[in-house]
This record gives sequence, C-alpha cells and structure tokens, in this order.
Amino acid sequence: MTLVKAGVVVLDCAEPEKLAAFYEELLDGEQTVASANLVQIRGADGFRIAFRRDVNATPPSWPRPENSLQAHLEFMVDDLDGAERRVVSLGGRPLETRDAVGPHEERSYSDPSGHSFTVRLVPPTAPKQG
Repeated sequence: MTLVKAGVVVLDCAEPEKLAAFYEELLDGEQTVASANLVQIRGADGFRIAFRRDVNATPPSWPRPENSLQAHLEFMVDDLDGAERRVVSLGGRPLETRDAVGPHEERSYSDPSGHSFTVRLVPPTAPKQG
C-alpha cells in the first residue's frame, strides 16, 4: 500500500493569490484549492504547485550568496525565446547569471515574489543510428 498519494511543491510568499495567478498563466493551469492562507494550482500537464501565505517571507537572493536559494523550479519548453516573452509579460524577471554549463540550453528567471526558476529547452530526439 502506497503511503504518499501525491506531492505538491509549496512556495512561501506574502501574497499567494498574486503568485498563483502568475503560475496559473505560465503553466496554462487552473486553481484547485483556495483558502485564506493557501492557493494551489494544477498545470496543464498535471504539475501541482501551491503558495502559502507568510507575511514575513523573504525573497531568495540567488545567485547572490546572502539569503540564497530556498527552492528552485525547472520547466521544460520547446521554445526558449517564446517562453521568455511569456515569463516577462506575466511579470517574471530574467536573472543575471553566467551562461549555463552543461549539455542543456536554459535560462533563469525570478517570479514576481523573487523565487528563481529555470526554463530548459527540451532536447530534440534523433533517430537511433546503427
């Protein structure tokens, strides 16, 4: 028997309604839970994320070391430029970071409350050779 039925990423923030609206639009999702202190959404692909009210929430400062990374989200996309336009139009901000090291093309942003996230290009799949 499975003990855990599902998991939800929860971000603390001062205004959960506003942050939920940002991610609802970004993920083409819908609100599934709303209370005085928590809002949860489900993205079009089934990904669930919630936002909990914490009036003393301090935005992460990543990539600066003070009050650094508290959580990091990563979303797979087919079009980095299109994803950037959408993120910025919704109130997200590009983060000034060095070029990503590794085999993936990605860009980092902060949401309107300062949480960092990355959009990563889905690598093309090539037919198997040989």
